[in-house]
Amino acid sequence: MSAAPGAAELLDIARAAAAAGAAVLADRPGTRVATDTKSAAGDWVTDFDRRAERAVRDVIRAARPRDEITGEEYGTTTPADPSGYRWSIDPLDGTTNFVRGIVYYATSVAVAGPAADGGTGEWLAGAVDAPALRRTYWASRDGGAWLRQDDADLRRLTGPDRASDGPLIATGFGYDAGRRQLQVRALAGLMDGFANVRRLGSAALDLCLVADGTLDAYAEYGTQVHDWSAAALIAEEAGVPVLRPAREPGWMAAGHFDLGALADLGDGA
Repeated sequence: MSAAPGAAELLDIARAAAAAGAAVLADRPGTRVATDTKSAAGDWVTDFDRRAERAVRDVIRAARPRDEITGEEYGTTTPADPSGYRWSIDPLDGTTNFVRGIVYYATSVAVAGPAADGGTGEWLAGAVDAPALRRTYWASRDGGAWLRQDDADLRRLTGPDRASDGPLIATGFGYDAGRRQLQVRALAGLMDGFANVRRLGSAALDLCLVADGTLDAYAEYGTQVHDWSAAALIAEEAGVPVLRPAREPGWMAAGHFDLGALADLGDGA
């Protein structure tokens, strides 16, 4: 039996895989991108989503052929002799932004290790690569969270300033009309203690922007695991209190990722 991989090894793979997906996205043309509709109006998928996920999967399979892989576009693939490690891929988080030429989109890749009971254990490593922003965020369990911007500026992330004047909270809204109405109604309850709200259209980048201190908090009902798996670890390793959805599927639980005023909501509130 081979030795269990270290978090640093898994992080190297996650970063390489996220970079491979982001390289596909970086070829975005200057015109509006062609789309297909998935579940509802505005819930788009593009050829870039599919090609980016294939590129990410190729990197992971080459390095870790016995690991399970779950991606937004191609579902779950489980090897005949699984290792117990599970990868979570969002090849293009922020597809609507990508289609419209708005710069907030990224490839997100994370890996969880096996638990003692045979289930999925802790998230061990993750990377979020945003090619239009020229930013790559990454973290490993107990290894801190990091940002490289413009291929030069490397810094460790420590979360937002708790004494910030005019703190900002970010959120998002779903494509389903009923769920969106619930989210809008919940927004007023989230605003207490915050000066204003932002909706950027990428859960992964919202979380990363909390990790780097640009935003003060992020909370959203209806997130899926691939939306937050990498970025939640990045925020957590930056010292941000993180409350993940308590059950699957993620849209059935209100997942709160937050700082300060939201930290008392309780796990999976």
